[in-house]
Amino acid sequence: MSKRTYAILGTGALGGFYGARLQKAGLEVHFLLKSDYLEVKQNGLVVESKDGDFTLPQVHAYCNVEKMPRCDVVVVALKTTQNHLLPQILPPVIKENGVVLVLQNGLGVEEEVAQIVSGVSVIGGLCFLCSNKVGPGHIRHLDYGHMTLGEYNSNYHPAGTTEKMRQIAEDFNSANIPIELVEDLLLGRWKKLVWNIPYNGLSVILNATTDELMADIYTRQLVEQLMYEVADGAKSTGRIIPDSFIQTMLDYTVKMKPYRTSMKIDYDEGRALEVEAIFGNPLRKAQAAGANLPQINCVYQQLKFLAAKITFT
Repeated sequence: MSKRTYAILGTGALGGFYGARLQKAGLEVHFLLKSDYLEVKQNGLVVESKDGDFTLPQVHAYCNVEKMPRCDVVVVALKTTQNHLLPQILPPVIKENGVVLVLQNGLGVEEEVAQIVSGVSVIGGLCFLCSNKVGPGHIRHLDYGHMTLGEYNSNYHPAGTTEKMRQIAEDFNSANIPIELVEDLLLGRWKKLVWNIPYNGLSVILNATTDELMADIYTRQLVEQLMYEVADGAKSTGRIIPDSFIQTMLDYTVKMKPYRTSMKIDYDEGRALEVEAIFGNPLRKAQAAGANLPQINCVYQQLKFLAAKITFT
């Protein structure tokens, strides 16, 4: 049994699901919570899952990062709109020579973390997970769940497969979470954007679920065009995404259970949208490399307009 300890910063649909699975597998996990703190402190976590429902009646729950122990692996599962909190909440919980595992969407998020903490490894985790929080401390896992891991190197130079990556993969595999290790995190990030950019963006702009976007000939065509434009962005930074990968993502979404994307849920519930991490950062990176991504830019500008109209709850 692994002796590594885990801290989960952001116990929502994603952090709560993966953290609960790790604890169920016998690892020591500490959860930072906000609005759900009292419920989870008293009653634990409830996970409904396609792989089998389970309840953890007792978990290590905290509402204050200063009360958490320093852990070997700190999982950043906050939305990127909360990243302004990281300078306060990250340094107190990470051990020296520990690992920060960044399970966030978008581009450039590891760069941000590396500027906050030094003397640690920063690993990016790309989660292919359909999961929603349906109530305080109550998570519903609908589909998928596998994760891709890549270690961050300065300026996203490929880091290869490292020992720290293998150790974390071992822990997640013990929790029945399939893990793929990639040598090039930047390529992995662009590949994740092949899905995130069209579906997150269009779901908000067109008020649609993934199955609705795939069922209509025009929106399906638009999804595909956006995917190819993401591949153009990747190419401008020296990363090649094959056409076969785009076809795989389209097929994967057709087979997926009807899904309301995380950005659509945030929009519907009046929360800040991850527009900069998922759209702004990749656009700026591609533009700096001389690439023009007109359709992604069009989606970005529409999302900025809609995001400005949200009355925050």
